[in-house]
Amino acid sequence: MLGTQLNWKFFLWLAAIIIVSSTIIYSNYVAKKIAIEERKNAEAWVEAERTILNSTDTASINLASKISTENKEIPIIETNEKGLPTGNYINLDSTLIQSDSSYLTKKLIEFKRYNPYPIRFIVSEKPLLINSYYYGESELQKAVRWYPYVQLLIIALFVAFAFFNLQTQYNSTQNHLWASMAKETAHQLGTPVSSLKGWLELLKEKKETAFIAGEIEKDIDRLQLVSDRFGKIGSSPKTESIAPVDQVRKVVDYMKGRSSGNVQFDINCNTFENTKLLLSPTLFDWVIENLIKNALDAIEGKGKITIEFYQPNTRWLSIDIHDTGKGMSKQLQQQVFTPGVTTKKRGWGIGLSLSKRVIEQYHKGQLFIKQSEPGVGTIFTINLPVPS
Repeated sequence: MLGTQLNWKFFLWLAAIIIVSSTIIYSNYVAKKIAIEERKNAEAWVEAERTILNSTDTASINLASKISTENKEIPIIETNEKGLPTGNYINLDSTLIQSDSSYLTKKLIEFKRYNPYPIRFIVSEKPLLINSYYYGESELQKAVRWYPYVQLLIIALFVAFAFFNLQTQYNSTQNHLWASMAKETAHQLGTPVSSLKGWLELLKEKKETAFIAGEIEKDIDRLQLVSDRFGKIGSSPKTESIAPVDQVRKVVDYMKGRSSGNVQFDINCNTFENTKLLLSPTLFDWVIENLIKNALDAIEGKGKITIEFYQPNTRWLSIDIHDTGKGMSKQLQQQVFTPGVTTKKRGWGIGLSLSKRVIEQYHKGQLFIKQSEPGVGTIFTINLPVPS
């Protein structure tokens, strides 16, 4: 699925680049053709003006007048031999010219940037008087010039929408897959756990195996708990108003008995001992257990794990789980919540991704890496919403 998604992204970007590149090339070609035609039309207009001024032939004057009045697109400004506007212009807003004495000068500067080579008209030989005509872009030329950028924006929006849909579809498929796997795991665990409970009752009946039966019962209860956790993935879990400090202590007590004696656990609950939040005890405990297991793997049997409660603002109650382990690189930090990413030889790479899902989807909170440095340690932070 991921490979298919990447292929779709590649082909979408490739198609967008080809379309935009082709449009830009063709638009530039059309713009140049239009610029040549506009130059010819501007020159025809200037020639028509010359004919109107100098000719005495009625037919020539009528034709020139027709050519002159037909130019309704190309704005033109006439300047004298000193390069100053004479006041003769066409296709410009006369209202702005009357209200702003510098408007013609500003437009002339703009036209000179667009076309620095004016059309010249010799008014008289002696003395030598030459008028110059500068013209600007027509509305058609402007539309052609801006067209590639408008198309680029439309294509970018289309590609972004397509990416969003693909990502949403991928996330939905991935969530469905994980939920199905979790429920199937719970189903597969159910049968052997039930069988083990039957054998456990037989062991309890014998005095010599009573102690062993007691320890086995703890592990069977643990397996039942794991099965229950997997069964809740993909469904809406029931939440209760409980103290997260108590839940964390229970998990820490359990993990202490199954970790090295060289590992030190510290819980700083500060003033949040009795603070209660809406949590799913089974799933919340699972998240804490996963994070502590990762911390234990990071410190490799010797080090310190500190769990601290604090409230950064009125919205969240935060829990920091800090280990003094090997830390993570920047690259690993960006990938650590992605399913399948793991540094363990026998790991599946689903613990942190499921933990993030449990906190963010079921508890409307946040789970992220607050800080990590190779050789120093890592801090995972859980933000849980505080009822208003």
